[in-house]
Amino acid sequence: MAIRDYNDEEEHPPLLQSSDHNLTGTVWTAVAHIITAVIGSGVLSLAWSMAQVGWIAGPLSLLLFAFFTLISAYFICDIHLYFNPNNGNTTMNRSYLQAVHTILGYKNGVMCGCLLYFSIFKTGVVYTITSAISMRAIRQSNCYHKDGHEAACEFENKYYMLMFGIVQILASQIPNIFHTKWLSIIAAIMSFLYSSIGVGLGLAQVIGKGKVEGSIYGISTTNPAQKVWLIAQAIGDIAFAFNFSFILLEIQSTLKSPPSQKVTMKKASTIAITTTTIFYLCCGASGYAAFGDLTPGNLLTGFGFYEPYWLVDFGNACIVLHLVGGYQICQSDPLIHKPFKVYPRKGKSNKSAAEVESLYSSLGNPTPFDQPMKL
Repeated sequence: MAIRDYNDEEEHPPLLQSSDHNLTGTVWTAVAHIITAVIGSGVLSLAWSMAQVGWIAGPLSLLLFAFFTLISAYFICDIHLYFNPNNGNTTMNRSYLQAVHTILGYKNGVMCGCLLYFSIFKTGVVYTITSAISMRAIRQSNCYHKDGHEAACEFENKYYMLMFGIVQILASQIPNIFHTKWLSIIAAIMSFLYSSIGVGLGLAQVIGKGKVEGSIYGISTTNPAQKVWLIAQAIGDIAFAFNFSFILLEIQSTLKSPPSQKVTMKKASTIAITTTTIFYLCCGASGYAAFGDLTPGNLLTGFGFYEPYWLVDFGNACIVLHLVGGYQICQSDPLIHKPFKVYPRKGKSNKSAAEVESLYSSLGNPTPFDQPMKL
């Protein structure tokens, strides 16, 4: 199998690359992947974010970030197949990092890689901590139900982090994103379940009180600097809730055609972003309406709700199951499987890349290297 040698780029320009995989992805599998990546447990903290900015800026911020995310997704879909006007050849970009390298060059690719992998690592840490908090919340919920809401039900996170890590080590044996369709579907269902639980409990609280809490300005603070800091944190949380662009091209590479992968991916992005935005608005609005200035950081783990305890437990279990799938889509594939794909370097021999590829193939896994295919 030929491996592109960037040292001979002038003699052998990049050509359209094929895939060893039998592409079976559809618009609905793409939607499942996107929802798994986008809707995280952060959806349950959007009520807190809305409480900081109020009834006007909160929904408006959600809609604006949804719009920006969708437009960005459209732009990225268009560079999956990149036509190089300098040499007249087309390259298939199967990842965000590969697209940066192909279009902007090697140095920009290295810089982007450093920032991208740091962001992925950071998100993985967030997933691990959040899953541990949700597992701990299940134990706390049962403790409060048994001993009363004033009981000292405090437990450590470290053992739950270890449990989550062990599960991820086992789940990471899935070769790559081509084999995670079933996992994404399960994770997407879990995200809908716990989001619906949060919305339902919030609406029940509003109906029980007989009034809607909150204001158009958000919570009151003792000084302007504190208010600015809380607003900035809330906007950051909302922006983080829409993050999926860095795996868009991987998802697009799993889609079958016709219709073209670009058309299918744009349709999937529209459906997924619209769906998640509706859920975000419902979760944020119902939580803020229920608690007002006292809105907790997370509707299920912050114990805004104690009863029915079994429903709170089920919601937190759904969060953990969703994060297992989300970690595999957003973290494991880029951080565990992609390192086998040796980053090509100018002026260096590809012998080591070929050796790693040979070893990887001998293990029975699909090769992660790209194959040139003449148009």
